[in-house]
Formats: sequence, C-alpha cells, structure tokens
Amino acid sequence: MSLLSQITPLILTYNEAPNIGRTLAELTWAGRVVVIDSFSTDETLAILEGFTQVEVFQRTFDTHANQWNFGLAQVQSPWVLSLDADYQVTPELLDEITRLNPDALCEAYLVPFKYCVFGRPLRGTVLPPRPCLFQRQWAVYYDDGHTQQLQVTGRTGTLQSYIYHDDRKPLSRWLAAQDRYMVIEVRKLLNTPLSKLSWPDRIRRTKLLAPLLMFIYCLILKGGALDGWQGWYYAGQRLLAEVLLSLRLIEAEHGLPPQS
Repeated sequence: MSLLSQITPLILTYNEAPNIGRTLAELTWAGRVVVIDSFSTDETLAILEGFTQVEVFQRTFDTHANQWNFGLAQVQSPWVLSLDADYQVTPELLDEITRLNPDALCEAYLVPFKYCVFGRPLRGTVLPPRPCLFQRQWAVYYDDGHTQQLQVTGRTGTLQSYIYHDDRKPLSRWLAAQDRYMVIEVRKLLNTPLSKLSWPDRIRRTKLLAPLLMFIYCLILKGGALDGWQGWYYAGQRLLAEVLLSLRLIEAEHGLPPQS
C-alpha cells in the first residue's frame, strides 16, 4: 500500500482566502483533507466547499496546540501531514514521500521550508525544518510561545525536499498577527529563566541586537541580497518583527502589561 494513501493532510484556517485555494490545489492526491476552521468571516469556507475531499470542523481558537490536537482527533488515517494554510506541498516532496522505505519508516519526518515572496522562492529563510509528516498515535502538540511544537515518541528522520511557505495576505494583516505573536513571546521571554532560554532568545532579551542581527542574517548569511527586491522585502519583514518584539519588551519592563 502506498504511503500517500495512508496520509491525511491537516490544516488550520482563519480568514485564509488569499492562500487556502493554492494550498488545496497541491493536495488532490489526498483522499481526505481535514480542516479545522476558527469561524472564518471571509471567503475561506466558500473556497473549502469547492474541494470535495475536504472535511471542515469548526472550533473557537484558544491556543495553537489545542487547535492542532483537536485536529489530530479528527484524523482517521495512521499518518498526518500537518500544514499551515499558506503551505504548498511540492511535487518533489510528494515523490520523496512515495519513495520512503516502508520497512524502515520513522515515527516522524522533519521537512525543510522555502519562504516565498509573491510566489518567488528565496534562497534561504529563518524557518527551520519542522515535523510535518508523522504517525498520529505517537504525536501530541504543546504550546511554545506564540506557536506550537510537536512532541513525538520515537525516531525522527529528515526529508530533503521542500514545502513552500507562500503567504499572500495583506501587509496590514501580517503586522497585526506579528504584534499578537510578539505579545505572547514577551511573556515567554520574561517568564523563562535566562539559563533556560535558547541563544536566539537570549539575544532577543537584549532588545537592540536581535533586529540588527536578523536583518544581516537574512540578507548576508542566507543570501537574501541575491534574491532581488523579494530578498530585501523578506529581510525587512523579519527586521520589523524583531523591532515589534523589542518595543513590546521595553513596554513590559517599564510596567506596561504586554497586551495587544
């Protein structure tokens, strides 16, 4: 039996009309796609109705981990492919999954990403590989700052082919989301002992260094300067996100509660 036939893509949505159609267009191989929607108010639900293999469940959003774990409970297949609504599965990744040795499968697989700016993949981004493909019975999500992490019992392998991260939502929506995320990140940074923070988070606590280093990292170390205006656009986004975090940290350290 092909591994693809044992995989259910799982997607979270909330007002993802600019993205979800492109994401689902790359999942026609899946017999069933589970979407957990947080009561979208744009055209997301209408777009989802146009894909016959999609089954939609609605749940009020509280945390990312709770939303993902609710989604896992709706999956009936042994394997899950977890995707954000702006992720696109590449043909190369599908081919690599198809060629996995069925007698030597890990419990989960890390998948690398290529960030896209208006459809153009960049040379390098700050997105680390994440466990997108995994066996449902061995996995559970937990919250980590503004995002979530997947805890897997068993072996984790790494795939070589990419998922494209191609978010086409307006800049105003991106800014609002980043500000919400940074409020949560501030709580994590201030409530975690310095000794238990990762080195990137320790640098973030300095407030000044993180924005500058992120800009240099994206442009120089990741080759963004060679990607034309799209590379500069991405570096500017990451710089702005770190500036928002630094400003929120300053507010919190001067007694202003971190509220968005």
